[in-house]
This record gives sequence, C-alpha cells and structure tokens, in this order.
Amino acid sequence: MLSANPMIIYRDGTSFLPVVSCPRGAACQRRYTRRVSLIKSVSTVSLWTLVSRITGLARELLIAASFGASAMTDAFNVAFRIPNLFRRLFAEGAFSQAFVPVLAANKAQHGEASTKLLVDRVGSLLAVALLVTCVLGVLLSPLLVWAMASGLQQNVEGYEAAVQMTRFMFPYIGFMSLVALSSGILNAWKRFAVPAATPVLLNVSMITAAWLGVPWLSARGIEPIYAMAGGVMLGGALQLAVQIPALAQLGMLPRFRLMGPALREAWMDPDTRRIGKLMLPAMLGVSVAQISLLINTQIASHLPTGSVSWLTFADRLMEFPTALLGVALGVVLMPQLAGAKANGDSGEYSALLDWGLRIVVLLSVPCAIGLLAFAKPLVAVLYHYGAFTANDVQQTTLALMGWGVGLVGIVAIKVLAPGYYASQDIKTPVRIAVVVLVITQLMNIAFVPLFKHAGLSLSIGLGAMINALWLLFGLLRRGSYQPQAGWGRFVLQVLAASALLVIYLLWAAGLVDWVALRSHSLLRAGWLVLLLSGAVVVYLGAAWAAGLNLRQFLRR
Repeated sequence: MLSANPMIIYRDGTSFLPVVSCPRGAACQRRYTRRVSLIKSVSTVSLWTLVSRITGLARELLIAASFGASAMTDAFNVAFRIPNLFRRLFAEGAFSQAFVPVLAANKAQHGEASTKLLVDRVGSLLAVALLVTCVLGVLLSPLLVWAMASGLQQNVEGYEAAVQMTRFMFPYIGFMSLVALSSGILNAWKRFAVPAATPVLLNVSMITAAWLGVPWLSARGIEPIYAMAGGVMLGGALQLAVQIPALAQLGMLPRFRLMGPALREAWMDPDTRRIGKLMLPAMLGVSVAQISLLINTQIASHLPTGSVSWLTFADRLMEFPTALLGVALGVVLMPQLAGAKANGDSGEYSALLDWGLRIVVLLSVPCAIGLLAFAKPLVAVLYHYGAFTANDVQQTTLALMGWGVGLVGIVAIKVLAPGYYASQDIKTPVRIAVVVLVITQLMNIAFVPLFKHAGLSLSIGLGAMINALWLLFGLLRRGSYQPQAGWGRFVLQVLAASALLVIYLLWAAGLVDWVALRSHSLLRAGWLVLLLSGAVVVYLGAAWAAGLNLRQFLRR
C-alpha cells in the first residue's frame, strides 16, 4: 500500500518530503522540499558560530590589551550594550520569536507566493518602526546611559564618552533588526550558513578598528576608544549587506512599501497582526531578560571600577559554549518544531526536543565543568596581555565561574523555549521569566555583598537553571514532550565521564603558574591547547568506556 506522503531518498542520505502548497484562494499543489539532516544543520551553524566566537574573542583580547579594565572600557561596554539591549528586545528577541513560527506555518500551509507577500508587509512595517526608534534613541542617549549605568558619573570623562558613543552607535539596532528579518527568512528555507556567518563581519570590523583605528586616533590626540564605535557601525552595515544576495537568490528580498495605503494594507494582513499580537508577550518575556541585564549593569557600575568590564570579558568566554550549543540548536530546531506542529506531527515534535536535550546534556555539562575548574587558565591565556593585569585575571575568573554554575540551564533554555514558541505559546515562557527575574534579584541581594561582581553572574546562572527546569516540567506536564527510553542510563554515563573530567581539570589547572608565564605567551598557549585536548580525550574516552554510543546523536 502506498503512503499518502511518500519520501524520496537520495544516495547522499538526504530526502524530499511532499509538502502541500496552497496559496490563499488557489488550488493546492504538491511539491517537494529537501529534508536537511539536523546534525548537519547544527554543525553548519556551530562551525560559523565558532568562527564568530573566535573572532569575537580576538576582538575582546585587543580591547583588553589596549584599554584594560578602565573607565573608558566601561564606557564603551555600556554604550555598546544599549543598542544591543534594544536589538535583543526587538530584533533577535521578540520579533524573531513571533516572526519565525508564523513565517514557517505560512510557508507550510500557503506556499512561497503568500510567504513573499508576508515578508514584504512585515519588512515595510519594521522599517518604519526602526526609523522612529533610531531617531528617539539618538535624542535620548543621555537618559539611556543614566538609566543603564548611572555609576559611570563617578568618572565625568567616561560618562560623557558613553553618551557620545551611544548617540553614534544607536542606529546599529536598525541594521541588526533588518538582519534578524533576513535571518528568519533564510532559516525558514533551511539556509543556515549566511545568518550564522554574518556576526564574523562585526568582529572583523571591530578588530580592524582596534588594530588600526585606535593608534590612528591616539596619534591625533583624539580619545582612541571612539574607534571602537566606528567599528560597530561598519560591522552592522556589512552584516546587512551580505544578506541581500542570499535573499535575492530565494526571491525573498523584501520590497519596502512605505506609503500610507500600503502600510495600512500591511497592518491589516491577518499574519502581520498575528505577529504583532505574538510580539507583545514575547517583548515582555525578552524585556525580563533585558531588565535583568539593566539591573546588573547598574549594580556593577556602582562596584569597583572595572566591574562592568570583568563581567563583559567573562561573558565573552561563556558565550562560546552557549552559542556553539544553545544558539545553534535553537536556530535549527525552531523552524523544524514549527513545521512539525503545523503538520500535527506530535511524535516528531517530541523526538526533536528529546534529541536536542540529549545534545545539551552531553556537551554542556563538560563545558560547565571547564568554566568552573579551569577558569583561570582560560582567562590568563586569552586576556592577560598589555593593560590587562593579574588582578583583572583574578576578577574575571571569579565572574566566569559564576557563569559556569548555570551554563547547562542557559544552553537548555535555547532548546526548551522554542518548544513553546513553535506552538505560538509565548505567554508561558514569559510568566516563568518574570518569576525567575524576581528570584534572581533576590539572590543578588544575598550574593553581591559577598562576592561583588561575581555575585551577579552567579545569580544569573542559578536563575537560568531554575528557568530551564520550569520550562522542562511545563512541557512534560502538558504532554508535548515525552522522553524517549534510555535517559537514566544516559545521565549516569555522562556523570561518570564528568567525574573523571573534574579530577583531570583540577590537576591541569594547578600544573602551570598561568599568570607567571605572561612573558612566555606562546608556551602558555601551547600548554592550554595540550591540556584542553587531553580534556576532550578524557571525557569522550570515559563516556565511550561507560558504554555511551556517540554515533546515535548523528542519526537525525
């Protein structure tokens, strides 16, 4: 008996599934879309994300070596954080969470002609909103800096520099919001490489600014930190520019219609209104995270000078595993989960979540152990140059260990939250995030007096663990996620390998005086590479010896 949905298998292992294409008001047609291997897609995103994080680390290294953890470094970090806050709130946060599921459902149910119309209308409304936002942001820069980090006023020069750089960099949100629109479209077509690669351009631009712009301004008696603001704007423009050919190739390059009648027509479209309605709770949910960031930055600005920078440098290292695992999995799983939900395939929906969570446990647990047991070698080798002192190494190490406590939760949220977003349920994660925000700030009251800036990262880490567990229990309770067999044995295997890894890393961290080797940077870096390579062998070897079949994760 023939299946109603036959699958065409090719020699390379990929396949085509028939998808019903039903443009609004038109007869249905059956077409075939390539079913891309999940592990291949995750690997593509992870590879480009790794390149992005390496270049981002080089960027932070140059900033640390050029300016150290100074008042001007704090000023730049605050000024850069302000447009990034709005970017995460409107672009990569609320907008993406609302746009991608609706776009994927529209594509699956109505076909590409209807999707192109939706893209044009959403793009037009987004362009108008961005223009208004950027103008207001430039005008209100002094108020924004005061709200973000009033403690910078302890150093008048640093505070004024933060205001000027905020004015110059705020339009960066316009570039990145349009990049988020483009990335959502490309991800819906399973074109993951371009969106994953674009952050590299920002880092390259900022590296160029630090390498060439800083000495050029310094030689002319101009504050050199302003070169970094120029690098940010150049990077934003380049990131948007590389999206255009990819969208044009798909025939999905947005056509902006900014006149009154066209905008009214765009706003009355049922799907754009649906996106708008979904953005409201999504914006609240994302704003919870950004409010937490705002509060923590405000607190850090009143701690000893350098606290904002120590947290920023530690955050850059924490983003390596977070982006390589969590972001890559979330980007790939979101359209897959939305497609499974739109087709009513609850079995595939649950299986996707199960696969993602097993990857999270397998890879984020050893990464968390590394941040806790091997933090000082990582910070010393990567940052301990130029103006970055031994005290900066110690303080950044403490902040990094706080992140390590909650790394598993931070990564798991990137897999669990799309399980709700794909169902167009944004309210539940928002409610959880609001409660976790309150809990996090209560922990700040307890931890900051004891651990200073490290107490801030510790509170966020513990809050992420609570958030992830709450999301997991919610999916289990509603029956959306049904764990497949073998979880108990799998967890024991990971724990056994992790126990051996802890012993190895504690020994390795004490093997070398990482701070004293500052003048022998190549030798110190060589030790780091050697010992980390040994850690990979120890963990994977121990997992294999415990009976864990690593090939099972390559089969999706």
